[in-house]
Amino acid sequence: MKKTKPKMAFCYDFDGTLSPGNMQEYDFIQKLNMPVQDFWLKAHHLSLEHDCDEVLSYMRLMLEEADARHMPFTREDFRASGAKISFYEGVDTWFDRINAYAAAKGIETEHYIISSGLREIIKGTSIAPFFKWIYASSFMYDESGRALWPAQVINYTTKTQYLFRINKGCLKINDPEINAYTPDENRSVPFSRMVYVGDGDTDIPCMKLVKSEGGHSIAVYEPDKEKQTGTARRLLKDGRVNFI
Repeated sequence: MKKTKPKMAFCYDFDGTLSPGNMQEYDFIQKLNMPVQDFWLKAHHLSLEHDCDEVLSYMRLMLEEADARHMPFTREDFRASGAKISFYEGVDTWFDRINAYAAAKGIETEHYIISSGLREIIKGTSIAPFFKWIYASSFMYDESGRALWPAQVINYTTKTQYLFRINKGCLKINDPEINAYTPDENRSVPFSRMVYVGDGDTDIPCMKLVKSEGGHSIAVYEPDKEKQTGTARRLLKDGRVNFI
């Protein structure tokens, strides 16, 4: 009988973790000819006014602002935006390097995104082919590919459900088997063989879950940015992560 290799899952936040800033700022907000800070402030006020999830608020605002300028965005427009995203130094070569290192140790690797950003934008990035699955917020689209309405919303508290999907191997959003009892030995990737990488407070639920179940959580930061450095050090001090 052929012996199967042990499998590891690397799970990543996106904005501020793999790429500086927010993905909407590289192209979409620029095309609105709207100051970045104004867009996010308006989205925040919208969430307060309607007691609404902030991810839903920014997605609604994207549709409203684009419609007001008669520039509806399509699925392909979002993917084109993704091609303009830049990454932190080393990210573009990271996947090949860690895959080769793991293979030399007899380990199979899988990579996943769990993000509150937009799936179609991430799918347009140069690193998209490295991910087995991209969990991110998304829109419904009409026959012409035009964005109509939020279809999937991922925020900091709902992120953890996707770790369980990876754990059980029930990757599709509508897979009903996610609620079925699965013995630990039959699960696709044990939590103890997961690594979660994030950059801030919105990653805490995932960081804590992975760490408490025997996996490893890592907080990344830009060393020349005092706020990010302070956040990473606090996450380590508070026991949220194993490493920074």
